[in-house]
Amino acid sequence: MEQRRVGKSGLLVSRLGLGTMTWGRDTDEHESADQLRAYLDAGGNFIDTAATYGDGDSERVIGGLLDTLVKRSDVVLATKAGISFQAGQRVVANSRRNLLAELDNSLRRLGTDHVDIWQLQAWDEETPLDETLSALDYAVSSGRARYVGISNLSGWQSARAITLQEVQSTKPRITSTQNEYSLLQRNCEKEVRQCARELGIGFFAWSPLGRGVLTGKYRSGMPVDSRGASPHFAGFVAPYLDERSRRIVDAVVVASDGLGYSPLEVAITWVRDAPDVTSSIIGARTAAQLRGVLMSESVSLPAVVRQALNEVSALDVQ
Repeated sequence: MEQRRVGKSGLLVSRLGLGTMTWGRDTDEHESADQLRAYLDAGGNFIDTAATYGDGDSERVIGGLLDTLVKRSDVVLATKAGISFQAGQRVVANSRRNLLAELDNSLRRLGTDHVDIWQLQAWDEETPLDETLSALDYAVSSGRARYVGISNLSGWQSARAITLQEVQSTKPRITSTQNEYSLLQRNCEKEVRQCARELGIGFFAWSPLGRGVLTGKYRSGMPVDSRGASPHFAGFVAPYLDERSRRIVDAVVVASDGLGYSPLEVAITWVRDAPDVTSSIIGARTAAQLRGVLMSESVSLPAVVRQALNEVSALDVQ
């Protein structure tokens, strides 16, 4: 699998990253091990998780696989902090106290003394940004993180955080940003991707399959074994079951039929080879599904097909 440099850093990650949001909840330990094995066999090296995934269960499963199925030093391990769910409500808390406590808990669950990339998962309106960034400084200076990144921030928020870290040479640079990006969700093109390019940081695309909708599985209804049918992911998938999304999915299916690929392969390849994208984070419930995603490594899209998909999924500029 092709390795790409993360912004201006010396870090190299595979162009497909392994997402683990379902691990420990919808994906048990055995399926998770099979997924990791398939991913490693395909040449991948980048594992992405978060403290909030499965209330920490994703990190626990990964921790059980490190230095058993794969050497810790052979993978780039990334996690995130700053979001929690309390009484069913999403809470963002980027205080220095909270972030560093989350990092220590993540390291304990992962069974390692450091992560390769530690990412702020969201913007906190209540906590001063300088305080939040001081947690990143300490994570690196204490050896708990090798690199730091941001996730789900807007263009101006990203630029503010990145430039504040560059004011002093002793502060660790923000190395990467991670945002949702797919044919169904192209909002990051307005500012975030350009910010990443101009300021020299890597761009990781999460949910490049439009939360699973771009596979075409929802065209004829709601599969009982899908994320859209599960109680904790139904609301996650629902926004992409509208009329605009249906038109885009139909275009992907037409393209896949013409090229002899699956809709999944067309959708993931469109993101993977888009300008400024360093790595696309792929996730699956089963190892069989993941192997299907990994088949996209041999796929490339003709320019005319890419242009047609660009047009049908274009952002509304009004």
